[in-house]
Order: sequence, then structure tokens, then C-alpha cells
Amino acid sequence: MKHTPPLQADDLAQAGIGHNSCEATINFIVKGFNSISPYVEKHGAPRTMELPVGATLRDLVAKLSIPNHTIYLAMKNGRDVTKGLYPSKDPEINLNVEIEEGDQISFSGPVPYSYGYGSPVV
Repeated sequence: MKHTPPLQADDLAQAGIGHNSCEATINFIVKGFNSISPYVEKHGAPRTMELPVGATLRDLVAKLSIPNHTIYLAMKNGRDVTKGLYPSKDPEINLNVEIEEGDQISFSGPVPYSYGYGSPVV
């Protein structure tokens, strides 16, 4: 898995965020379901995390070392940010979604007896 470097002041400025925001952080909750939970949770509990302002799902996935191909569903505050409804080999997750203060981010691997496992959806 490729390592993503932390956001720099120039990156934040290009994104329209103030020059001094590289010191500001956001706090949010991350939940993992199915095969993703070992990357996220300790003893089944959601995890509170902190990242720099302007962080995206890409930054979070890199920080948690979740292999992209294992993510079948990504949600931000209960809203699906997965691009494809039924991913093929590589699910299309919108990793450019920005995380904001207080967000609840959830990731899930394939659900048993679902399309992700190769079973027909009835």
C-alpha cells in the first residue's frame, strides 16, 4: 500500500483553507464493520480520531492502513459515499470526501451472502 504524506500548508492553501490551518485539527468517530473492523476498532468499540483540517477519506484510509480493495462501503454521517452500487474487483470509493469536525465515518467489507461474496442478490 502506498503511503500518503500528511497535508502541507501549500496543499491546504490550494484547497481554499487558511494558511494557519495546518495546525488545526478535527475530531471524528470511525467505525469498521465486517472484515474492516480489525483495522479500526479495539474490542468492538468505535474509535475517536484526530486529523488535520482538510483531511479526506484517502488520508484516513492511509492512516488506518486499510487496503483499498477490502472496502465495499464507505459512509459519512450515514450517507453512502461509495461510487458504485455493486463493485467489481475494485470497489470505487470516493476517497476525496473531506472529513469535518464531529463526522461519523464508517467502512464495511463485503457482507456474507451479498454481491461482494459472489452471491446473487435476491
